[in-house]
Amino acid sequence: MRSLFLKIFLSYWIAQALFLVLAILVTLAIHPSGEISSVQAQQARFLIEAVQAYQTGGQEAARNYLRSVRDAQHVRPFLFDENTRDLTGRIPPEWILRVARGETATADSLRGRLGPARYLRQSMAASDGHSYMLVLEFPPQEHRFFGPHGVPHLGILIAIISSGLVCYILARYLTSPIVLLRAATQKLASGDLTARAGLPGTRRHDEMAELMRDFDRMAERLENLVNAQGRLLTDISHELRSPLARLNVALELARQRSGPEAGTALDRIDRETNRLNELIQKLLTIARLEAGDELIEKLPVHLEQIVHEIARDAAFEAQARRCQVEATVVDDCVVIGSPSLLHSAIENVVRNAIRYTQEGTAVQVRLEQGVAIEGDSLQGPEAVVRVTDSGPGVPEDALDKLFRPFYRIDDARGRQTGGVGLGLSITDRAVRLHGGTIKVSNRPQGGLMVEIRLPLSSAEVANAMDQRTTPVFSRGPV
Repeated sequence: MRSLFLKIFLSYWIAQALFLVLAILVTLAIHPSGEISSVQAQQARFLIEAVQAYQTGGQEAARNYLRSVRDAQHVRPFLFDENTRDLTGRIPPEWILRVARGETATADSLRGRLGPARYLRQSMAASDGHSYMLVLEFPPQEHRFFGPHGVPHLGILIAIISSGLVCYILARYLTSPIVLLRAATQKLASGDLTARAGLPGTRRHDEMAELMRDFDRMAERLENLVNAQGRLLTDISHELRSPLARLNVALELARQRSGPEAGTALDRIDRETNRLNELIQKLLTIARLEAGDELIEKLPVHLEQIVHEIARDAAFEAQARRCQVEATVVDDCVVIGSPSLLHSAIENVVRNAIRYTQEGTAVQVRLEQGVAIEGDSLQGPEAVVRVTDSGPGVPEDALDKLFRPFYRIDDARGRQTGGVGLGLSITDRAVRLHGGTIKVSNRPQGGLMVEIRLPLSSAEVANAMDQRTTPVFSRGPV
């Protein structure tokens, strides 16, 4: 049982129900009903008068007296001698004989009061040397609350239901803040920085309410910090573009006015300027992706065309390392989103694989249709793009860090390959913006496998959007 609500609810309910049931039963056992108490107080007198009637008038007198007791007290009396013989000449039922022999508990005992049938038994030794016994049987009575024979069937049921209702309200009151806090935590973890756990206008001031308020303050602080970081990134990127543009103009003027001996230095400045321009473009792309899906295009995208186009371009670039890029398309998958962003996302992964795969090997790009599985349930069809290489792989503790901006496992290797650690960050944000997931794992035979999963669009949506517009698969910024 993993639910805290069920644990609290059932434990409180069971404890409360047991307490109420035991309280009712013990009360009935200790305090007999008024009817039994009244007869019990007179049973000694009934026995004495019944014996006197029998000694003076025989069976007929005893029968008449017991009949008067029955009519007055609404009980069935039986008079026995020491041999358990009925002195009125009747044949008593078997259960009455068991009471007379002491085999059945009577209403003056604890076990007898909790039983379905109610009896009283009284014995005495008379002056004639014989022993006599009076057995009284109370008829079953239907009571709307306590049921037959005084057993509180309906009373126990009402006690269990009422205690269950009280415990349900109490358990819900105790666990509802946890449910809200868990939902807000999941939203915050998924990237929704506006998630809050508290309810507006709540008057709770216990520990759980204070925890929710602390969480809301933490979430608000995180949202402000992240938004400030994003604004800073965007502002700096925009402000750097103007000086770089002027630097490029100055560089061209310097080429015209300088001699051949300055060409090497000017070429170096040109390369570094281009790298800085590329870095700023990537930073702007990340800032745009962080802005949300309201800024991206909503077009049907055929991933087959994107994969083939990326494979052709990447194969040309891979010739410098004597590598190949092999594309395998099992299914033509259609998703809804931005063609340029999806192109950049997949291309960044393929270029990264070419950069680190061993020379003379092939980078595999595979597109197929899969099924999203969450827990034990199927969520729906999705497009799966797998990119595998034969490189050195990545340490297991660094797999989750590959999508952080500017993260590089080895700074020296990053400088050699020219990477700045933004390509996979752009890929991760683009994929998540399209409702997909990305996963990185080491291959057993060596190398790295990057798996991108995107939800497939329904045929109806894709056809409707195809009629309105034709997607353009141009290479976007990386």
